[in-house]
Amino acid sequence: MSLTKAVHPEKYHKLPMRSVLWRNRASYLMMAPYFVLFFFFTVLPVLMSMGLSFTYFNMLEAPKFVGWNNYVKLLLDDDIFIIALKNTLLFAVITGPISYMLCLLFAWIINEFSPKIRAFLTLVFYAPSICGNAYMVWNLILTGDRYGYLNGLLLKLDILSEPILWMQTEKYIMPVLIVVQLWLSLGTGFLSFIAGLQTVDKGMYEAAAIDGVKNRWQELYFVTLPAMKPQLMFGAVMQITQSFAVADISINLAGNPSVNYAGATVVTHLLDYGSTRLDMGYASAIATILFLLMVGTNKLVQKLLRRVGE
Repeated sequence: MSLTKAVHPEKYHKLPMRSVLWRNRASYLMMAPYFVLFFFFTVLPVLMSMGLSFTYFNMLEAPKFVGWNNYVKLLLDDDIFIIALKNTLLFAVITGPISYMLCLLFAWIINEFSPKIRAFLTLVFYAPSICGNAYMVWNLILTGDRYGYLNGLLLKLDILSEPILWMQTEKYIMPVLIVVQLWLSLGTGFLSFIAGLQTVDKGMYEAAAIDGVKNRWQELYFVTLPAMKPQLMFGAVMQITQSFAVADISINLAGNPSVNYAGATVVTHLLDYGSTRLDMGYASAIATILFLLMVGTNKLVQKLLRRVGE
């Protein structure tokens, strides 16, 4: 017997918690394995990190409570963190929205092709995000001598008179990292958009045409996007996470530390203190600030996405 037949909806919320858990025991039992893994490998580490952020912990001695000292030092005395925070916000503001729109645009275009061509194009666009040797490609392109592909091309076209040390020149580091991040950004969010477009009911387009929708752009805004809001939400979370968590690109191309910290991000700063200096309390404070930034940005973006199609 279903729950709605057993208990009237208005009375269901008045049931004791024990009764609610017992009536839904099968559902909770099936959710238990995921919940256990999620709690121990996601929730618990986040809570432990927040707790450690109020301590001095060098991995050799027991944590010592220092109150707000880590946060005071981080926000008022750590000039490198301020540079890293500015770089991270710049990454997020530029690469986040642009990569999100590119994922949606390419998914929308690819969805119009036949299944075989669609599968091939999806692989072509998705491959860079899972390619472990992507940085080797860009290192070849950005080599600072005349044998680097970019320098060689620009010298051949007489645009340059001498090679440029791309990743050792401060003014070039951030623009190059942004370009590489955009190239690598068609990942999981892109696949979720492809999947979401496949689930849109074709009959909705016919109904929309009767209601006055006249072109493809109106179809996209009033029919397609509202029908795939779950995928839009998921894609937004993935793109925001990627844009705030930039580290490997900077480390592999610009080094850690980069020239005058031009390529430093919050995550590279966190890795410096957590992996190199083993100051886990301070690293946890950096991680907590980054976590709050991600959560706040996700809430803002999801609030904006709920208005799509209204």
